[in-house]
Amino acid sequence: MAYTTHFFLGANSGAGFQNLFTQQLTERDDLRDLMILKGGPGVGKSTFMKQIGKAMEDAGLSVEYLWCSGDPDSLDGVWIPELRCAVADGTSPHVLEPRYPAAVDRYVDLGRFYDVAAAKASREAVVEHTLAYKAAYARAYHCLQAARQVELDAGTAVERPMELRSAKRRIEGIISREFRGLPKGGRRGHTERRFLGSITRKGWVWRFDSVQTLCSRVYVLADSWEQGGALLERLHQAAEERGLDTIACLNPENPSCLEHLLIPELGLAFVTEKPGMEYPGKPWRRIRLDAMAKVENRARLRFETRMAGLLRKEGVEALQEAGWEHDALEAVYNPYVDFDGVRALAALESGRLLSYLS
Repeated sequence: MAYTTHFFLGANSGAGFQNLFTQQLTERDDLRDLMILKGGPGVGKSTFMKQIGKAMEDAGLSVEYLWCSGDPDSLDGVWIPELRCAVADGTSPHVLEPRYPAAVDRYVDLGRFYDVAAAKASREAVVEHTLAYKAAYARAYHCLQAARQVELDAGTAVERPMELRSAKRRIEGIISREFRGLPKGGRRGHTERRFLGSITRKGWVWRFDSVQTLCSRVYVLADSWEQGGALLERLHQAAEERGLDTIACLNPENPSCLEHLLIPELGLAFVTEKPGMEYPGKPWRRIRLDAMAKVENRARLRFETRMAGLLRKEGVEALQEAGWEHDALEAVYNPYVDFDGVRALAALESGRLLSYLS
């Protein structure tokens, strides 16, 4: 059954831009075809990718849309799992290079659709908006870095008693129940790594709709203080040992730590919920990790939580400013782009991808 899902391969964080593009695209061993789009602002990269995605959907294929962490209405990539093919924006901050040029992956130069001579007349506006949006991004990351540091300091006011022993027992019970009858020792499950969301020009954006598309039973971990990473890792390990393919969604602030785990083959998901990341559906079960933590200094915790929120708000405002400047930059370029040419090339490439079905 074909489905459409939505994830991120990049995320904004207190440590800057978190990047999974190379790991999850060019370094894939099963990759058949990857188009790496090159070209500047406003040249039609998102338009090209949306047309590819629509053509694959119309052909009855599953499509995974990979959205931009700065502007969640703009695409950074499309993955077609049944064909093992993808198209991605290969420009900064997620520059991609072919690993096996032509044989597997290749550049697609959309810059050819610029009217270069006409664009030269707008040099001053291009320089002005480019410098302004880069400066806004720098301010955004400074604010997000400060917010993360305050958040980490606040976390020290929360004691994790007995290493969440009761939660660990519950997880082992879930493994015994949900994975009953699935033997260990055969094929090891494959893991796709994604971000389920990011802080963007629109604030936090979480694509829980993808969880609901793939999984009918959802366990929610109420976890405001990042206690659940080890529990999710245990679930992930158990799934892999039993040959189950998974989608491991990483914490944008700490990509070494799991934040959500999807097991589509079983229609089963484990998602984290915290302020600003509330699961919108009705959970199958809820595990209240917050109730197992003891707050040592509530006044300090409230103050630092409020400060982190204010700093993140400043970060979002800077991301909004960066977005406005980037929109203005694209508006400068748009009159100099042959969008009919972009769409014609997308149609040609869609046909080539669909030829793999024959």
